[in-house]
Amino acid sequence: MDKDKLKTLLIPSDITVKQSMQRLNETAVKILFVTDEEGRLIGTVTDGDIRRGIINGRQLSAPIHEIMTKRFMSINEGDQNLQEKARELMKRNLIEHIPVVNGSGFVIDVVSWVDYLETESKEHEQSLLQNPVVIMAGGKGTRLDPFTKILPKPLIPIGDKPIIEHIMDYFHKNGFFRFILILNYKKEMIKMYFNENKPPYELEYVDEADYFGTAGGLSLLKDRLNDTFIVTNCDTILKGDHRDFFNWHRERRNMLTIVGSHREVTVPYGVLNMSNGLLSSIDEKPKFDLFINTGTYVFEPDVLNLIDKNEHIDMDKLITKAKAVYQDKIGVYPCWGGWFDIGQWDEYRKTMKYMGEQGEDV
Repeated sequence: MDKDKLKTLLIPSDITVKQSMQRLNETAVKILFVTDEEGRLIGTVTDGDIRRGIINGRQLSAPIHEIMTKRFMSINEGDQNLQEKARELMKRNLIEHIPVVNGSGFVIDVVSWVDYLETESKEHEQSLLQNPVVIMAGGKGTRLDPFTKILPKPLIPIGDKPIIEHIMDYFHKNGFFRFILILNYKKEMIKMYFNENKPPYELEYVDEADYFGTAGGLSLLKDRLNDTFIVTNCDTILKGDHRDFFNWHRERRNMLTIVGSHREVTVPYGVLNMSNGLLSSIDEKPKFDLFINTGTYVFEPDVLNLIDKNEHIDMDKLITKAKAVYQDKIGVYPCWGGWFDIGQWDEYRKTMKYMGEQGEDV
């Protein structure tokens, strides 16, 4: 790894959890190396470490040393067969990066598992998941008027592809190949598009007889699904490792998991703090750290029994019903970066701008 790239992976132990999240987004390497005041390696931090910290109640303002992994693996620069040893450690312990340290404990290199990967289509096919992804694609998309008077929301273009195809492409890259589209508004246009542009994955259509809200259409799948499945809106694009939140759901034996994305929200006013009608203090344009519902969920089939046939119900109401029945089996998977809500014009424009700046598909 070149020196400039390596520097971006080294962080001091007193930076905050939030700052570490931002650094992980910037580097896209999935790991950071925590150093002491002299620059010696004292710990590592991954998305998983931060996620566990948040779930266990750590604040985003907490110093990263409170949640870093102190028992980490490394190899010394003088080790014989250094590359082979690194590969063996990564394979045996299912980790993706191994730091190389010198005799003083400074990180001088990082060996990555991708250095050894040989991608073959056969291996990819064997890794495909049978679990379907259900896309709620039947709404009228009124927030995107007048565009949606002409096109259904799933076919609104982002670059050279419609929104829905970007969504499916990201899932497909992560091993999902079965997609169920719940359709209603301008459904024939959506079917016609995919009949003319054959995707490299399986598509199944389910037509709503009426508008059943953001979750009611799921009742049409009661007899079709018997294993864990994913549900997502057709106007949000979620980047990252889709397998990770799917596996996270299963490992915790949840009945329903909501994928939540971190957002820093600024109140554009001075906020008055009061006590007994008297002013305590003024916070000028305060910022709050929130986790926003991304519109992506992992479901167990039994949850569908909470929806009556032809019932009009929105997703928030279904989640409330599920929480009352399953209690501590309703989870939240925290993530950060790489989530785009394209259901309204401001966010649509931001996404298009992001694409232009990154020079890549969203």
